[in-house]
Amino acid sequence: METIHNLDVKGKKVLVRVDYNVPFEDDVIVDDTRIKCSLETINYLIDGGAKVIIMSHLGRVKSDEDKKKYSLNNVAKYLSKLVKCEVFFIPQTRGEILESAIDMMEEGTIVMMENTRFEDFPRKLESSCDEALSKYWASLADIFVFDAFGAAHRMHSSTYGVSKFLPSYAGFLISKEVAVMNKLLVRNKTIVMGGAKVDDKIPVIKNLIKSTNFLLLGGGICFTFLKAKGYNVGQSLVSEECMDFVCKVLDKYDDKVILPIDIVTDKGIFLIDEIPSDATGYDIGPKTIKKYVEVLLDSKLILWNGPLGKYEDKEYENGTKKIMKVLHSAAIPTVLVGGDIVAASHKYNLDFYYVSTGGGSTLEYLAGNKFHTLEKLKGFNK
Repeated sequence: METIHNLDVKGKKVLVRVDYNVPFEDDVIVDDTRIKCSLETINYLIDGGAKVIIMSHLGRVKSDEDKKKYSLNNVAKYLSKLVKCEVFFIPQTRGEILESAIDMMEEGTIVMMENTRFEDFPRKLESSCDEALSKYWASLADIFVFDAFGAAHRMHSSTYGVSKFLPSYAGFLISKEVAVMNKLLVRNKTIVMGGAKVDDKIPVIKNLIKSTNFLLLGGGICFTFLKAKGYNVGQSLVSEECMDFVCKVLDKYDDKVILPIDIVTDKGIFLIDEIPSDATGYDIGPKTIKKYVEVLLDSKLILWNGPLGKYEDKEYENGTKKIMKVLHSAAIPTVLVGGDIVAASHKYNLDFYYVSTGGGSTLEYLAGNKFHTLEKLKGFNK
């Protein structure tokens, strides 16, 4: 895949699609990971003398009220503190003010346009990949740089649409994400998988189980597997609609699937064959933690998606917290995928080998799905 490295951008208008869909609380950004991950690309372009035009989405825009709620104005102010120049925010997605601001840009400066999803109300022009809108945005620049892995699975005007009308290159973040995901697709690994439900994990399990040494399960999804093996899981979360798939996985890959041997419930800690009928499981137990650590310490590469318990609650955080600390101390290459497990790493202030900025896009990539936006980038080869 061709990145912007060695690309002559001096004096060029470069349209950069980033993913600044970041969480807010009272107008304050609470997780700036995606913004910081874009800095390598942005600073490289600035240093090269490019005129950088930034575009991103934020939230889902379905009303005028959403437009007040999801403006990128505060994100632009935050970005200004992190980059080497001021960020000029234009509260438009199109129009004379935006065009004039871009025309007056000097080399090594940044203009950020308003939330691309403002074009989704009242008509869904962004998310429907409207051709006229795609052509308009492409007309603003000479080069397109795509660096929004979290939006890579979307065929929107600001992603796939623009790439049809401009020379398109991968930013540094996209290059890193694809390299790590490709490694996970082909190399032997251990998967740690938690979270609430099985259904959104099915495509990933299907695609990766063959190249996986062990699949360690926790969180809500482990109870569907335990029930499929005949255990009483009390009132714990079970995805009945996924039971056939789970049974097939256990039938074919029983030697790879490792399940908890004890569970922390609201009634106490129990072995899996002793869970009371009125109990609800919320975390893996101490015996399971010990068992999982033994497996993981022998692993060369680990993919972790979803917490192993209700880690937000101190009473049910041990599974996630203790295993995370062991992996961090042992420095075993571990790739974190998904917002909840990434949030857990932030809570415990632990850095890992790689943290994916994608959410649904990462799971779709690991499921083997095609990404048409990535295929438009020069030199892309999955």
